[in-house]
Amino acid sequence: MSVKDQINPDKLPKHIAIIMDGNGRWAKSKGRPRIFGHQSGVTAVREAAESAAELGVSYLTLYAFSTENWNRPRVEVNALMRLLLQTIKDEIVTLNKNNIRLNAIGDLASLPKINREHLQRAMDETKNNDRMTLTLALSYSSRWEITRAMQLLAEEIKKGNCNPEDVDQQCIEKLLTTTGMPDPELLIRTSGETRISNFMLWQIAYSELYFTPKFWPDFRKEDLYEAILDYQYRERRFGKTSEQITKQK
Repeated sequence: MSVKDQINPDKLPKHIAIIMDGNGRWAKSKGRPRIFGHQSGVTAVREAAESAAELGVSYLTLYAFSTENWNRPRVEVNALMRLLLQTIKDEIVTLNKNNIRLNAIGDLASLPKINREHLQRAMDETKNNDRMTLTLALSYSSRWEITRAMQLLAEEIKKGNCNPEDVDQQCIEKLLTTTGMPDPELLIRTSGETRISNFMLWQIAYSELYFTPKFWPDFRKEDLYEAILDYQYRERRFGKTSEQITKQK
């Protein structure tokens, strides 16, 4: 029996988030420039999105470019922005064919104007697709997101629209860039690193973490199936005991 056939469709994570790591090291291991690794990682993005949608996953969020990535060498950043632009233009047909809606979170205003324009166009052209939502985290970091949410909250309090004593988790969640989306049940990171790297820190409070040594360009649908199957074997207690969980079943 294949790994895919072992997956229980009734226990699928509704939202999967992936930290796509290892493009540069993958390229270096082959004696190629870092951008070659980023280019090769596009195939992994396509496979992850198509296979997740095929299984019935409702949300897939990919950490594509962090706010810290702006500190990389200018030549690499410029190449990444060109690659992002070309990929968005090339993948609209595939997204529509698979009934996948494109979404984006992060400090999008910091992206080059042409990237913002094509990103918005792609989101507009796929907005009616309802099989799965593919979210790209671009110029994103969780500390940026939470800081922005606190600024918005402070403005609401200053305007008298909210009292400090009324602030609760739901109030804050409405101000995050992921508002309206369920929290990820499964977070995958490739390349063997076991860090969160400032990604969705609020949202992954109870996510199951899965780390694979594979570099992102080598990540294929079978690897996604393995991660989901591993997730399904775990007991999710949310602070309760095993006995409490068993009684609820």
